[in-house]
Amino acid sequence: MTQTKIAVIGGSGIYDIDGLENAQWVSVETPWGKPSDQILTGALNGIEMAFLPRHGRGHIHSPTDVPYRANIDALKRLGVTDVISVSACGSFREHMAPGDFVVVDQFIDRTLARDKSFFSSGCVAHVSVAHPTCPRLSDACETAGKAAGITIHRGGTYLAMDGPQFSTLAESKMYREHWGCDVIGMTNMPEAKLAREAELCYASIAMVTDYDSWHPDHGEVDVTAIIATLTGNAEKGRALVKGLPELLGAERLPCPHGCDRALEYAILTAPEKRDPALLAKLDAVAGRVL
Repeated sequence: MTQTKIAVIGGSGIYDIDGLENAQWVSVETPWGKPSDQILTGALNGIEMAFLPRHGRGHIHSPTDVPYRANIDALKRLGVTDVISVSACGSFREHMAPGDFVVVDQFIDRTLARDKSFFSSGCVAHVSVAHPTCPRLSDACETAGKAAGITIHRGGTYLAMDGPQFSTLAESKMYREHWGCDVIGMTNMPEAKLAREAELCYASIAMVTDYDSWHPDHGEVDVTAIIATLTGNAEKGRALVKGLPELLGAERLPCPHGCDRALEYAILTAPEKRDPALLAKLDAVAGRVL
């Protein structure tokens, strides 16, 4: 049995966590480069916590330039067991209105210019992301959100796009009407895939800021309106996070959905054929099986 350590990766509008005891910003070195920023560590209601601002304090990283591999590796090195992604998104559904939260359970990855795996030639591995988020962790997020008075929707498909531009009207209609997507954002991929490779439970909370560009009564995305909604969403996001320690508890049993054992049979390269240099880089992510 291990001890729970919760990490929150904060997106646009969320750059810290309120109420952390013994809070301090720490630097973590990774073989994949520098994370987005230092990581804020501390405790909340007796549970160890870590907070990583995805875009860096001051919002210095664009969605494609976020060092996703370094971020996930750094959290794994700190002993994190559960990762909560909090990010802004646009909505393709009338009932998922600005100010609402969505507990995402599926993704369509339209990103092209990002490193999407820790593994490559010299150590080949294939993990399943059929169900890319952890139901146990998503349950806790839904419960905490409702307790905080947030309008929260359980289940939704997140279209991940490169950005930094927002969608064209034609794209927005296609994602909504033909692809069946519910929300759109720029950051949850490859983050969710990398978390699975690192055997971390991952849940995604999408905070709706706008209706993208499909809605006939709202027109194109307006950044001024988004920022105004972000301010309110950030407070709700912090309230949700405060409820997680009590729900998840200090002692962590093995994940019933196998997130923490994703690499059990994933590595295909024969031991004698594995690249020592790559194995050295995988010490935190895949050390359990290597």
